[in-house]
Amino acid sequence: MIALLSAALLAGAAPAAAQPLAPAALPATAELPAPERRQDLLFDAARMGRTDLIAPLAKTGADVNGYDRRGVTPLILAAYAGQAETVDALIAAGADACKPSLSDGNTALMGVAFKGNDAIAERLLKAGCDVNARNKAGQTALMMAALFGRTQQIEWLLAAGADANVTDAEGRTARSVAQAQGNDGVLAALPAASN
Repeated sequence: MIALLSAALLAGAAPAAAQPLAPAALPATAELPAPERRQDLLFDAARMGRTDLIAPLAKTGADVNGYDRRGVTPLILAAYAGQAETVDALIAAGADACKPSLSDGNTALMGVAFKGNDAIAERLLKAGCDVNARNKAGQTALMMAALFGRTQQIEWLLAAGADANVTDAEGRTARSVAQAQGNDGVLAALPAASN
């Protein structure tokens, strides 16, 4: 199964045109790629939205919580690429929706605040991620949402318990980030600083 799926990925099949392969179409003698290749295929599938490949790759040993060469997880890749169904499949396969990247400590929730994908943000919040998790610069998902003017995500993050008074390594809050960026439209959603 994986050999055929690998060929489809190597051939550059477009995610929208990709169809799940029926098990009956697989040769009984199909050999699995090496474990490292299966892991690479999982990262490719996450980025390309090949939801149909997630469970089979996980069942053959690909680590849904592993890191790629850039230090990001399959779930971060899927979330950043806007692959909502793939995010769901990774979570169902045991992926930690809250695991930060190795390079900068950003989480998938921070990434979707940057990209503006509300549907995936909602999924990640339902997965129970810490809304006050900080990256290596001390920034939170709320700060990212404020930076990029994501009003809906700001409202959801605050409702989930995000602390608007958290400061990053430079002493900025979500409100001051929004002000500095000129995102006056989101200021009404952000509470004024409390002492």
